[in-house]
Amino acid sequence: MSTIYLFRHGITEGNKRRLYYGSTDLPLIEEGIAAIDTRKRAKIYPFYHDIKDFLFVTTDLIRTEQTLFEIYGEIEHETDPRLREFSFGDFEMLSYENLKDREDYQAWITGDNWRNVCPNGESGEIMLERSLVAMKDYVGKDCFIVCHGGVIAGLMLTWFPGDETAEHFYAWQPNPCEGYKIEFDEDLKPVKYEKIKLE
Repeated sequence: MSTIYLFRHGITEGNKRRLYYGSTDLPLIEEGIAAIDTRKRAKIYPFYHDIKDFLFVTTDLIRTEQTLFEIYGEIEHETDPRLREFSFGDFEMLSYENLKDREDYQAWITGDNWRNVCPNGESGEIMLERSLVAMKDYVGKDCFIVCHGGVIAGLMLTWFPGDETAEHFYAWQPNPCEGYKIEFDEDLKPVKYEKIKLE
């Protein structure tokens, strides 16, 4: 058996303003730091002494680096850019209101926008493919990974496709600074999960 914790980074300006942003390297805002502190005091994160032998991983973007630091301080960890959020390309740092009248945006959201590629960006399908490749290096190990909402949702939907409580992609997306604990069996198959959130 092995265990992987997947946590979404804390709140940023992009979250607050409801912007399309994935590859843009935004820091946490004060509200994001305070939200992590609230969750630390509520003890939703595992105590460091319980997971000190885990591999700690971020995506190398500042919001994941800051989130790990706010939870555990300066600890040794790896970075893996393959677990970065969906790149929205030309739509980065823009909102629906900014984009709704653009033809390229309408073309992207019309039809299957999971497979449609953003101009100069990615599709959800591309993001998931690279995330699954990255996770091959971690499944079978005990890991604490701070990454992004889209990545986590895609992985959970793939690992637990028959779960009746969360069949849709967005239903799997955790709130900022919350996430999942996933257990894998000896055959490296995900067998159960626990949603870790502020009650």
